Amino acid sequence: MRIGAIRSFVIGYPDPNDHFSRRMTVLVRVETTDGAVGWGEGIAMWQEACWATKLIVDGTFAPMLIEAGEITVRGAWDMFRAHTWWYGEGGIVNFAYSALDMALWDIEGKLAGKPLYELFGGARHKSLPASAANHVNKATLEQNVADVMGFKEQGFTICKLGFAKRGPSSVGRDPEGDIRFIHELRAAVGPDFEIIVDAGNGVKWDRATGIDTVRRMAESGIGWIEEPFYPTQIEDYRALKDAVDVPIGSGEREWTVSNYKRLIETGTVDVIGIDPARAEGMTGFRMVDEICSKHGVTINAHAWSTAILSAASLQLSLASPNARLFELKPVPVIVQTDLVEEPIVQRGGMVSAPAGPGLGITVNEELVNRLAL
Repeated sequence: MRIGAIRSFVIGYPDPNDHFSRRMTVLVRVETTDGAVGWGEGIAMWQEACWATKLIVDGTFAPMLIEAGEITVRGAWDMFRAHTWWYGEGGIVNFAYSALDMALWDIEGKLAGKPLYELFGGARHKSLPASAANHVNKATLEQNVADVMGFKEQGFTICKLGFAKRGPSSVGRDPEGDIRFIHELRAAVGPDFEIIVDAGNGVKWDRATGIDTVRRMAESGIGWIEEPFYPTQIEDYRALKDAVDVPIGSGEREWTVSNYKRLIETGTVDVIGIDPARAEGMTGFRMVDEICSKHGVTINAHAWSTAILSAASLQLSLASPNARLFELKPVPVIVQTDLVEEPIVQRGGMVSAPAGPGLGITVNEELVNRLAL
């Protein structure tokens, strides 16, 4: 392919899934000299990070791609990494080239006339079970249980519960209350609904508290415990793994393939969470997926943003032998419902790929311009 034009957009929107906070992200539109268009996302999220990401896309990578002439997706990925060797081993630069890598793969699929999972070796799954990725943010235990019951009624068979999030909820701030919440939730949803606990980004457990809390939650049945400690506390993870029979998830804060390799090789993590809009793009995701295969580790796409990221994550997950579920925002939000012509949704508790080539989505460019800051 030969790239002719690149535009980047910092967009903002209120998200009812996150207590109506204003969330931000960076989208890129890449067009070849022949008119093929691909879309990507770099989920920089914070205002300063989003603008810095846009600066790197517009001021560095866009001119490089256009001046490179004929180039492959992998060639572009290698070029980005080589150029940013001094400042690009993780950090804001990863948002920039993750977004562009995603857009280039979208173009590659469109040029081939195939959905990306076919270019990635074919579908290992026709569909995946849908997990409602929910921030627990209501004031009372009863309201938070009712939220999950509502997701079950929609057809979800799994819910991942984000603890210590925005809002009046005490969940994630009191271990005894957290244990009680999981116990009450299990009683309400019954035995066949999977509960996953995401303790990252807010919960502060020391080793003894973490072990005790996870062990007692496990009595109610949980699918895995995600980031129970800060990710660098490997010895705490090791102690927890030795103490409980619950899969442990981590990885959301990692940036690079090499970092994921180091984490997986510690033997402390059973589920790797990876965001292709953050961690070296779709190319990076596929490399990490290969490492997961070698170590028998589950891979889980962190896709909690726009429909562009959801589409990329779904194509990757369907092609992965190591994926077992797919996360969706359970409460409608404009960047999922209106950003693409056919939103990615669960039907009967399952999520399938859209039918089109590339990412399989058609982006509403009028809405992108309206949300752009």
